[in-house]
Amino acid sequence: MAPEVAVVLEGYTYIECPRWHENRVWVSDFYTYQVISAREDGTDIRVEAEVPGQPSGLGWLPDGRLLVVSMRDQKILRRESDGELVVHADLSEYVSANVNDMLVDAQGRAYVGNFGFDLMNLAPVETADLLRVDPDGSVHVVARDLHFPNGMALTSTGDLLVDETLGNRISAFAVQADGSLSERRDWASFGPVPGGPEMETTLAQIVVAPDGCCIDGDDSMWVADALGSRVLHVSAGKIIDEIAFGSGVFACGLGGSDGRTLFVCAAPDFNEHARKVANEGKLLSIRLEPLG
Repeated sequence: MAPEVAVVLEGYTYIECPRWHENRVWVSDFYTYQVISAREDGTDIRVEAEVPGQPSGLGWLPDGRLLVVSMRDQKILRRESDGELVVHADLSEYVSANVNDMLVDAQGRAYVGNFGFDLMNLAPVETADLLRVDPDGSVHVVARDLHFPNGMALTSTGDLLVDETLGNRISAFAVQADGSLSERRDWASFGPVPGGPEMETTLAQIVVAPDGCCIDGDDSMWVADALGSRVLHVSAGKIIDEIAFGSGVFACGLGGSDGRTLFVCAAPDFNEHARKVANEGKLLSIRLEPLG
């Protein structure tokens, strides 16, 4: 039986990066330039931050201050206790395109991906570096030549999983004590890494385009397939289940009062030129079975 899908938020442009924090679901809405939070059922909506440079990845420092990616000016912003947004880190000398998703670990280290090229205007495809921003705002390159590093998750065994949206794979890195990463290895491979610089050529070779994701309590992963209108459940590198949707889905996150609500970000497509002039972005939810 297909799971029942509920609408939590609707009427937005392009919702991304769902996070569960302080008993609320937080998301970024790209083209209203807002970070929004709400209760699990979508009530009590609050605008948490206004980010003119376009918000994306979200996370929190150990002291509770919000970090948010500002995509277009290639910065990470920090929300102070009085609500003011200040620059936490400037990534502009390390990237050549939009900064994107982010994972903040328990030590306050932020791992940040980026497009690597001008995706929305179909520039030639290029690989990108993965960055680590330490709590003091210093920036470090921790992995190179990734194929659109996107959503990330940490396993209970200390591996950082990185979705490579244009690489047909999810990569794993062992996180060292200082936050540096080991050599890359495949955690899941859905097909060969696409070849050729043209976007159309790359897209034609994609089997799964892993986008936003989250880790479950058994170290399996829920991952949105950006080209497949589905969320996949992946365990030990294999697809064990999928949930199909009637539109594009681009990110997912676990939360809710018992941690078994899967929040899913949906929109007709990821084309910014179309999303900027429409209000078709939604946050959906699905109740998952309790872990055995």
